[in-house]
Amino acid sequence: LEVVYEEENRSLDCDYNKVMEALNAGLFQKHPYGTQTTLGSIEHIKNPSMKKVIEYCNTYYVPNNMAICLSGDFNPDKAIQLIDKKFGKLTAKPVPAFSPPVEDPITEPIIKNVWGPDAEIVRMAFRFPGVSSKDADLLTMVDMILMNGAAGLIDLNLNQKQKIIEGHSYPRIMKDYSMHVLSGRPKEGQDMEEITKLLHSQIELVKKGEFPDWILPAIINDLKLYKIKGYEKNWPRVYGFIKAFTMDISWENYVDNFDRLSKITKEDIVDFANKYYRDNYVVVYKHTGEDKNVKKIIKPQITKLDINRTDQSDFFKNISAMKVEDIQPVFIDYTNDIDQFTIKNDIPVYYKKNTENDLFRLYYILDMGTDNNNKIGAALDYLRYLGTSEYSPKELKQEFYKIGCSFSVRNSSDQVYVSLSGLIENFEAGLELFECLLVDAQPNPAALDNLVKDIIKIRADNKLSKQSILWDAMYNYGVYGAKSPYTNLLTGGELNDLIPEELIDIINKINSYEHRILYYGPTDKKALIFTLNKHHNVPEKLNPIPEPQEFTQLPAKSNNVYVVDYDMKQVEIIMLSKSESFNKNNAATRKLFNEYYGKNMSSVVFQELREAKALAYAVYAAYRTPAKKEDAHYVFSYIGAQADKLPEAMDGMLNLLTNMPESKVLFSLSKEAVIKKIQTERITKSDVLFNYEKAKKLGLDYDIRKDIYDKAPNLKIEDIKTFFNKYIKDKKYTILVLGDIKEMNAKALSKYGKVKYLTLEDVFGY
Repeated sequence: LEVVYEEENRSLDCDYNKVMEALNAGLFQKHPYGTQTTLGSIEHIKNPSMKKVIEYCNTYYVPNNMAICLSGDFNPDKAIQLIDKKFGKLTAKPVPAFSPPVEDPITEPIIKNVWGPDAEIVRMAFRFPGVSSKDADLLTMVDMILMNGAAGLIDLNLNQKQKIIEGHSYPRIMKDYSMHVLSGRPKEGQDMEEITKLLHSQIELVKKGEFPDWILPAIINDLKLYKIKGYEKNWPRVYGFIKAFTMDISWENYVDNFDRLSKITKEDIVDFANKYYRDNYVVVYKHTGEDKNVKKIIKPQITKLDINRTDQSDFFKNISAMKVEDIQPVFIDYTNDIDQFTIKNDIPVYYKKNTENDLFRLYYILDMGTDNNNKIGAALDYLRYLGTSEYSPKELKQEFYKIGCSFSVRNSSDQVYVSLSGLIENFEAGLELFECLLVDAQPNPAALDNLVKDIIKIRADNKLSKQSILWDAMYNYGVYGAKSPYTNLLTGGELNDLIPEELIDIINKINSYEHRILYYGPTDKKALIFTLNKHHNVPEKLNPIPEPQEFTQLPAKSNNVYVVDYDMKQVEIIMLSKSESFNKNNAATRKLFNEYYGKNMSSVVFQELREAKALAYAVYAAYRTPAKKEDAHYVFSYIGAQADKLPEAMDGMLNLLTNMPESKVLFSLSKEAVIKKIQTERITKSDVLFNYEKAKKLGLDYDIRKDIYDKAPNLKIEDIKTFFNKYIKDKKYTILVLGDIKEMNAKALSKYGKVKYLTLEDVFGY
C-alpha cells in the first residue's frame, strides 16, 4: 500500500497528469472516464477495503471476461492445447453489465486552469461517440487532415509557419465515448488564449472544406504504411487483438478499417466537422507556478518486511520442475547477415534485404555531431522549415506525403543521422526529392528568426521540466562536470548572430563528409547500387570528419552531493561512480550481476527498497555499459521517494552498494533469465544493421551476446560477489538530488558527502 502512496505522489508531481485529469473531468462529468482516476483519490488509497478488492477480482477476473492474445513463433495447435489444458479449468461466472452514464451536451466552452512547475501548455478537447459508431472513423480522418506529421493543416499552417511551438492533435477512441485532443505550447510572449484561437482556426478550415482533395487517399496510404511498419513486430500485432477485444468490436470490423475509411468523402468530413466542432469543448490552460491545491501523502510508520531469499514454495518448485523444450539462440553473423559493398567514391554500404513487405529505410550516418561543430543542431532544425528552388517548404512536405515517403535529419553529440523511409515503389522519387533538398535548400530568413526565438524559449522551458533537469542537465553534470556535450551549446548571442547562408552551407556539406549508408528494403543489391550512384550527390573526394571537442568523464574522488531545488512532492536521487573503460571480457558477469542486483522486479534492489521497505515506487541499479569503447562503465543507481523518506532511501541504497545480499535461489533465477532471454531473442530486419553499428562503437566485430551465452552457465554466485567487491563495493559517488529543499533533511544529506546547492544555470550551462 505504501508503494501505491509513492505512485500517487509521482502522479501529483506530473503536470501532464494534472492537465489530463482536468480535461477528462470537464468532458466526462458522469462517466468514470472523468469522475475517477486509475489510482483514485488520496482518501481512497488511505483506507482501502481488502474485502472489496478481493470481491472485485473474483467478479471480473473470470474466463468469460478474458482474452488470450498471442503473436510469435509458436505452433498454433500446441498453443491452443496448452491454453485449453491450463485455462480450461477456470469456471465461468456472470459478469455484471455496465451501462455507461449518458453525458449531458456541452453547450459552451469549459475553461480550466492548472498550475505546476513545468512549462505552459494549452490542451483542448471535444467529445464524440464511442468506437462502434461511424463517427469514430470520421474522427480518425479529421485528425489526420489536421495533423499527420507532414502535410496536415496544423503541420503546415501552425508548426511549419512557426506560429506556435509543438502544435499537436490526436484522437482517443474509447468504448463508450471518444475525444479529440489538440494542444500547443506558446512562443515567447504569446498568450495561451491565442493558441486556442489558432487551433480553432484549423478546425474552421476543415468545416469549410478548405483542404486538398488529394489528401484523403494519401491519408489512407499513410495509415496503411503505419500499420505495415507496426506489424513488423509482435507487440503491435497482438495489440490489435487486445483492442478488438477490449473495445468489444468484431475482428472483421477491426480489419475492415481501411475499407471503411476509403469510402469517406470530403462532404462526409465537412458535415461531420460542422456537426461536432462548435463551442462544445473543454480547454485546460497549464500555467507555470505553484499549485496551491496539491496535497501529498505523509509517510506512515512502516514495518520492514523480512524477505526470505532461501526457501522455495511448493508452487515455485512445481514450476521449476516443469520440462520445457530448449530454444536455440540465434546470433548475428555480421559477415553473412549483412551485405557490405561500396558505391562511388568508395562510400561503404551496409545492406539487409527486406523480404517481408514493401517498405524501405535508408540512412546516411556521419560520425560528426555537435562535438565537432556546435552549429550542426541549429542547421538541422532549420532544414525542417526550408524548401528548394522548385518547391516551397509547404509544397515540399506535401510532395513527400503524396508519395508515401518521409525524411528526418537529426544529430547527437557525435553523429548525424540522415534518413528516408517509405513505400518501395516511390524509393527513387523520394531519394531524388530528398537529395535535391540537401543540395538546393533555399534561405528563409524569417524562419531562422523564428527558430532562434523558439530555441531560446524551449531552452527556458527545459529548465522548468524535472525530466530535463534530472536526466539531461544534472546527469551530464554528474558525469562531466560543468563542461559537457550537453552544455556545448550556442549562446543566446551566437544564436542571434546566425545567418541563413551559414546554416545552409552546413546542410549542403552533409554529404561531402566521410559517411556510410545503411539500407533495409526490398531493392536488390544491383538496383540499389545503380540508384544510389545516380542520385546520391557527393563530391569527387569526401572531406575527413573534423576533430571533435573532447569532454572528460570525471572520477568521483570523494562523495559529493549536488542538490537542485524543484517544486515537487518526491525527491529523486541518482548515484554515479566512474569505473574502468569498456571491458568486453566481463560482459557475461556484468549482465548477470545487473539481472541479479537491480534490473527487474525480483532483483535485490527492487525487493529490498521497494517491496520490503516501501521506500520508493521506482528504484533500480546497474553497472552501465558505455556506448563507445573510449568511455567508462558507470555504477549507477536511482531511487524516487517521498522527501520525508530521504534519509532512509539514501541509507538503504548505499547499504546495498556496500553489502551484497546473497541468495542462491535468486542467483539461479537470474542466470536462467539471462540465458533464456538470449535463447528467445531475435534481432531482425533493420535492427541487425544498428546492432552492428552499436558493436563497432565498442570495437567489436561479432555479436557480444555469444560471449555472454557461452560464459553465463558456468558462472557462480562467488563470481558475482568478486565482481561486486571489485567494481561496486566501497566506491566514491557523485550523488545528484532533485527536490524541494524546504522538504529535505539537509543535515541528513551532509553525512553522505560535501553538499553543494546548484542553480539551474550551473547544470544547464545557460
